[in-house]
Amino acid sequence: MDRERIQLKFLLLLIAGLTFKLCASDPLFYEPFEESFEGRWIVSEKADYQGVWKYSKSEGHEDYGLLVGEKARKYAIVKEIDEAVDLRDGTVVLQFETRLQNGLECGGAYLKYLRPQEAGWKSKEFDNESPYSIMFGPDKCGSVNKVHFIFKHKNPKTGEYVEHHLKYPPSVPSDKLTHLYTAILTPDNELRILIDGEEKKKTSFLSADDFEPPLIPAKTIPDPDDKKPEDWDERAKIPDPVAVKPDDWDEDAPMEIEDEEAEKPEGWLDDEPEEVDDPEATKPEDWDDEEDGEWEALKIDNPKCEAAPGCGEWKRPMKRNPAYKGKWHAPLIDNPNYKGIWKPQQIPNPHYFELEKPDFEPIAAIGIEIWTMQDGILFDNILIASDEKDAESYREKTWKPKFEVEKEKQKVEEAASGLSDGLAGFQKKIFDVLYQIADIPFLEAYKLKIIDVIEKGEKQPNLTIGILVSILVVILTVFFRILFGGKKPAAVPKATGETKTAVAAEADEGTSGEKEDENDKEDVTAPRARRPRRET
Repeated sequence: MDRERIQLKFLLLLIAGLTFKLCASDPLFYEPFEESFEGRWIVSEKADYQGVWKYSKSEGHEDYGLLVGEKARKYAIVKEIDEAVDLRDGTVVLQFETRLQNGLECGGAYLKYLRPQEAGWKSKEFDNESPYSIMFGPDKCGSVNKVHFIFKHKNPKTGEYVEHHLKYPPSVPSDKLTHLYTAILTPDNELRILIDGEEKKKTSFLSADDFEPPLIPAKTIPDPDDKKPEDWDERAKIPDPVAVKPDDWDEDAPMEIEDEEAEKPEGWLDDEPEEVDDPEATKPEDWDDEEDGEWEALKIDNPKCEAAPGCGEWKRPMKRNPAYKGKWHAPLIDNPNYKGIWKPQQIPNPHYFELEKPDFEPIAAIGIEIWTMQDGILFDNILIASDEKDAESYREKTWKPKFEVEKEKQKVEEAASGLSDGLAGFQKKIFDVLYQIADIPFLEAYKLKIIDVIEKGEKQPNLTIGILVSILVVILTVFFRILFGGKKPAAVPKATGETKTAVAAEADEGTSGEKEDENDKEDVTAPRARRPRRET
């Protein structure tokens, strides 16, 4: 029976392979690295690119790929395509696998789809200046975390090539699994970006909102010669010029005064100090009074004070002064001379042009030109296809089996490290949602810091709640700015303890316009500092 099962399994795999070959049309370009890259891919001979490329198995698989072999190096390698790929007509799918076997803290793992060499470049001199049509793939360093999509387009009016960057690209997966990056360009100007077959971004190349700069310039622009009139008043409110400070308004009254009604609690120990010498402290044998000074025992909290309401000199507490009014200001009234916020008049944009679709340059080669602090970056199954179904077939055949094996191994490792599958999976979902939140356009100003916070949370799962609270602070801050024109909300929840992050702190600072001097604050919950007598 076992022999028959093995034969049946082999037959099914054979049928699946034949079906794949029959159903899938020939790709425009495909590099599975079934054999060494040497002699087929050209390594740049430029002096800057000292990184060593290796032909290596993907960890845990029998599948080979192109591996970044050293840390802290620049790498450049290129492969010319037999027949240039036209991007102007029909669908074109750009797809490749990347595995960050040692993670990625600072470096790129993207591809450059290069223009024909007539544009002025040579394979052995391939570098960051070599002209490309599209740059696509993950890039991560510090607060930068994005799956780039950049295309270069020739301006029909000036003849210059301009880089157009996708403004809100998806984030890079933070694990060490094999991930599949797909960009689909369609004849109706649509761009779709998929990660592991899941759509993460959809837009139009003609969108004025999703590319910086937009492919098509604005029809009108502000007149650079238009100047705001000197008598233009933009103040919506002004102090009431006829208002007078009331006679009983005391600007010098203090904000707080002693509470005269307060009484010293019964049992207060006036003669007991708050701290006493540690009775268990002993003078070190090697203590030298002449060199180290007179030895003093470390101080500890006075145990007698723990049972009493307090120790030492008692002072009346402070309370808010009912007579306090602060600095007097005239009330605001509507400005009778208010003309609104001045804007220059619009004039026709001399650089405007109309375009029905991008005039992409063809792809004549595929290059990898990166700088990275990490080794272990593996590239595999680089594909250019003219049909989405073909790309999907390759995805199911080449990427998915590897990914599923790696995913199962990851679950085992998480279980072995003490994290339950349920908890780890739940936290993963939380961080996936947070990455999506970071891509929301109105949070663009905080995106890089939010991603930095998320990455710290992924490394320290016990901080998950604190991370959620910190990002909630940012979202609430932005909403209140939108709703109330920058006023700080009455109460904003804050992350506590060590989970209070930089992004939450910046949000707090941004709403108030001021940052409290840390030296002016006292943390009453912190233990009293002990003055060290001598390091031993």
